[in-house]
Amino acid sequence: MSAKPLFMSYTKSDVINLTVLMILAFVIIPMTVKTDYWYSSILIPWLCLSLAAIGQQIVMGYTGQLSLGAAGFMAAGAFACFNFILRVPDIPFFVALIFSGLIAAAFGILFGLPSLRVRGIYLMVATLASQFFIIWMIDKFGWFKNYDSSGIITTQDIVIMGKPFTSPMEMFFVIVVVVTALTLIAMNMARGSTGRDWMAMRDMDIAAESMSISLLKTKPQAFAISAFCCGVAGALFAFTYLKSLEPVAFDIKLSFKILFMVILGGLGTINGTFIGAAFILLFPVLLNSLGNNVFHGAIDATIISSIEQVVFGVLIIVFMIYEPLGIAKLWDNLKQRFQRSRSLGKESSRDEKKLIEQAN
Repeated sequence: MSAKPLFMSYTKSDVINLTVLMILAFVIIPMTVKTDYWYSSILIPWLCLSLAAIGQQIVMGYTGQLSLGAAGFMAAGAFACFNFILRVPDIPFFVALIFSGLIAAAFGILFGLPSLRVRGIYLMVATLASQFFIIWMIDKFGWFKNYDSSGIITTQDIVIMGKPFTSPMEMFFVIVVVVTALTLIAMNMARGSTGRDWMAMRDMDIAAESMSISLLKTKPQAFAISAFCCGVAGALFAFTYLKSLEPVAFDIKLSFKILFMVILGGLGTINGTFIGAAFILLFPVLLNSLGNNVFHGAIDATIISSIEQVVFGVLIIVFMIYEPLGIAKLWDNLKQRFQRSRSLGKESSRDEKKLIEQAN
């Protein structure tokens, strides 16, 4: 029996989980994590890429459309945010962030139009064009880079209500607020009528169309929302993690990395994007620490990088064959087994008490 929604489509457990996560993000982490390395190298990129993976999840996991242009939409959002702050006097950062997402959403609609006629690998190739076109456009027209000849632009400081947010901890708080808000909106859409339309189209678009679900509206809508999340993630990624802007940072490798986060985390689940992003980011750190601490640097860094790629490839194949719902499903299975074992333990203890009472 499913839990009853407490607010909109959020259940009581969702509210409890959100409260715990907010306490963790705003109280426990600031009290325990004191080094800037964890904020600037682990937590900030994890949240930014998780938000981009949510966008990829919407168009791939919920709608069933193969897309490979997430990094291109991130680049569109990053450079749009830079230009809004540069050219619009006193524009609030969050307003620039929203407009940047809308610019990326416009590109998402444009390059999502082929989904009305093609599907599968052909659609992936069509969306791949967005990756190259957006990067080419930024490189070709110097206006986007403010005619900077160096190729690398330093981003402006994040200023909110007159206060600059420059330290890694302060930027982490900004990202937590944005990612939390967009994650809640994505969850609500996925669980509501919009999400049902997406999943109906994913399972069988012809049957969905016969049920009066407009593919002409639903597919571009999914691409727009996906690109919006990627655009906002790209702006946050540039302003808080990279602290610079260069088109090379949003290459095809980043699109593949976001794709792997969705596949490993689990298709069709918002929670899986955070798990997949954490795995993709932390696994190389674990390999490097093993190479340095266990083998004392005897293994070359190129070998460690090759091992990382091999492991990712094997895991993707294994998950696609045996567990398409990814690590999130494995985690749910473990929780269910633990709950069943606890309930069985309680029942056995009650039976033992009854036997003892009957004996007495």
